[in-house]
Amino acid sequence: MLMANSSINLVLHQGSMLPPELPVAALLGPSCFHSLSSTWAISNGAINVSPQRLNCSATWCYCFSFRKCRRKWKLLERSCSTSEFVVASDKNYGNKQVVNLTPRLYDYVLKNVREPEILRQLRQETASMRGSQMQVSPDQAQLLAMLVQILGAERCIEVGVYTGYSSLAIALVLPESGHLVACERDAKSLDVAKKYYQLAGVSHKVDVKLGLAMDSLESLILNGEAGSYDFAFIDAEKRMNEKYFELLLQLVRVGGLIVIDNVLWHGKVADPLVHDPKTISIRNFNQKLMEDERVNISMVPIGDGMTICRKG
Repeated sequence: MLMANSSINLVLHQGSMLPPELPVAALLGPSCFHSLSSTWAISNGAINVSPQRLNCSATWCYCFSFRKCRRKWKLLERSCSTSEFVVASDKNYGNKQVVNLTPRLYDYVLKNVREPEILRQLRQETASMRGSQMQVSPDQAQLLAMLVQILGAERCIEVGVYTGYSSLAIALVLPESGHLVACERDAKSLDVAKKYYQLAGVSHKVDVKLGLAMDSLESLILNGEAGSYDFAFIDAEKRMNEKYFELLLQLVRVGGLIVIDNVLWHGKVADPLVHDPKTISIRNFNQKLMEDERVNISMVPIGDGMTICRKG
């Protein structure tokens, strides 16, 4: 039987019908069934067709017609029920197995995150708000905080604050003399962030900039602050990533870090059939980072994907 924490991707022919085992498929949760042109999602024992493709984390991919071959359904059950590893299709990578982050395994990761109580409270309040998916995950915030600590950073910038989860995680580990410029254009979400800066006792470390991040970054440069920052985090409008990056490259010192969020964009960047403006922008930006000799890079598959750049 397929378990609820399975992570699979099924490719069906148009007009295919599921076998009598269909009720089992209802256990799949976020997994989905898709064709080349549309998304087939399991819901309450029925196939629903959506014109928008959903992101699937594929461990195995089969193409078959249930009408013609019921046995392949059973084979799929046996193959995918417990697989938590993936292997690169390119054999030159030596069949290296890497972790496939299934829901069960991700729950385990979250249970091993050291999340301060004040961050937990902020996360829970944000969960009920519109756009809560924009908040970084606890494991991402933990990594950001550790990078700041390893770097010994004292001056940081965040582009895109939302309700402040990542900026609060950074401010908590900055020294008392630390300084974080927090750029956000939405006043309502920023009010939540400021409330938690105050509750955490770090308001004196955070310089809130309400308005367009481009304007705030350009103002810092004009103010003579180029090369004076240790760390920057970008988590804002994705089509502006390149412009934010270029400005931050001026503001961050040699040896400093710039981290960009959402570089995997729900897996869409790897899907050649997805051509929406944001996905194309992120793909192009990722490629430019690959070719940019001004920085050393590491793309990390954590959260929705983060690229860590060290200015050379």
